[in-house]
Amino acid sequence: MMLTFRHARRRWTTSTAGFLFACCLASAFATSAAAEDGWITLFDGKSLAGWHKNPQKIGHGTGGEWTVEDGAITGQQDPPGSGNGGILLTDQKFKYFELELDIKPDWGICSGLFLRSNDQGKCLQMMVDYHDAGNVGHVYGEGTGGFNTRPFNIFGTYEGDGKHELKSITTKPVEKLPELDYSCTAEEWVKAWKVNDWNSVKVRVEGSPAKVTTWINGQKIIEWDGNKYSDPKYDPKKVIETIGDEGSIAVQVHGGKSWPAGAKCRWKNIRIKPL
Repeated sequence: MMLTFRHARRRWTTSTAGFLFACCLASAFATSAAAEDGWITLFDGKSLAGWHKNPQKIGHGTGGEWTVEDGAITGQQDPPGSGNGGILLTDQKFKYFELELDIKPDWGICSGLFLRSNDQGKCLQMMVDYHDAGNVGHVYGEGTGGFNTRPFNIFGTYEGDGKHELKSITTKPVEKLPELDYSCTAEEWVKAWKVNDWNSVKVRVEGSPAKVTTWINGQKIIEWDGNKYSDPKYDPKKVIETIGDEGSIAVQVHGGKSWPAGAKCRWKNIRIKPL
């Protein structure tokens, strides 16, 4: 049967209308489900919509280079190996929340997951210092006193000669650690962490001063209570004066020459549930 342009257009219009209706219906169901369980998707897996780089130069640099690769936010220095880093922040700010995401840093980078961050990168940070003498999962006062809660440092062991292929991770204890409500042991951390793979992270932030709890692959890493924590570098009043009790979620590319040229940090499946 010959199909005229008018008939083709009618069929196209009808099928398109049906398709659009189905899309709208699916979107409505998705929105309803999101509203029902309270989780908000922060990264669509395709673009950096809803995120921005630090608008002015900070200590780490003008912002770093941020792209979407294989469904993940990917950050590196701009240009690679230049020492110029920075942060990528959510446009939306959050106060009390649970945050879930997957991370995959290249060995040798110094990064961080910023909590209640302002555009200058001052925040409470979950460290992602994935290098020798580094730490992943404990809390650090980025621009808010420089207090450091790590009870141990991590060190890489490698395949063959030189530092090319990371084989496993060992640890060494840190002396004179301020008292914490809870920290996992070094052995528990090594058992939980997946080398050369994606790792699932969960963070809970509540209260003012904040209480921060982190998990990696289901293993609780730290429970840090800003009401109880005692450290000469920590002043709860000053922290609140500096960043308030809400801010952006941000990810970091550390400035400086220690970041290996071409190394990247990766973040995906990022979602948040306000409390």
